[in-house]
Amino acid sequence: MGREDRFPLLEAALGAGVAAVFTAGLVGVYLSMPDSDYSFLKLPRNLHELQILTGHVENYTSDYTVQVLIGYCVVYIFMQTFMIPGTIFMSLLAGALFGQLQGVALVVFAASAGASSCYFLSKLIGKPLVFVLWPDKLMFFRKQVAKRREKLLNYMLFLRVTPTLPNTFINLASHIVNVPFHTFLLATLIGLIPAAYVTVRAGIALGELTSLSDLYDTQSVALLFLIGVVSVTPALPRKDEVQEKAPEIAAGAS
Repeated sequence: MGREDRFPLLEAALGAGVAAVFTAGLVGVYLSMPDSDYSFLKLPRNLHELQILTGHVENYTSDYTVQVLIGYCVVYIFMQTFMIPGTIFMSLLAGALFGQLQGVALVVFAASAGASSCYFLSKLIGKPLVFVLWPDKLMFFRKQVAKRREKLLNYMLFLRVTPTLPNTFINLASHIVNVPFHTFLLATLIGLIPAAYVTVRAGIALGELTSLSDLYDTQSVALLFLIGVVSVTPALPRKDEVQEKAPEIAAGAS
């Protein structure tokens, strides 16, 4: 069995160490809160559970703002780092608790920090997972990154704004296909703003939501699509570049 085929035990242990650090942070926040019944504290799996959680957490936000902020960020970053589904509910929660401007800033910060953590964690345990879970997507992503290397930021922005590739896959595979971290981070910070704005805005009116499909109306989808088109346009090959490459392709085929 080759080195790349076996699961790296040392790297997995380091990943478990990272998880332990996040857990210690949450325990610290819990211990700093007043004695109470916190049985409501669990990751929401649907809108009903999120609405119940929001109703309880709102009671602590004004008096324990710092603890709530730290707890929120630790949970969000942990979920992004270890690819735990449900961050959309955390984004809605930010809108319900902190409003539009602060909510968007919080979501973009936490999501970018979690994505960055996942980017570096992928160096430890990412390659075996990506090869097993998304072999075809990885091949596609590698080719696109190599082809758009000169204007990679625009392409990464396009991926962040549109659902071309899952964000979880982008976080885990970018290091593997040699996307520089500064490009990855900048594209994440900017590219997540439109979706964060839409989700946080919906969270402000959380009680009126009946389904996650209510988040994206026609206007929101059209806006995200337009931003995606604008971001990727500079990365498309110009006519003169296509003409210059045509003879090279023909020579290579002969």
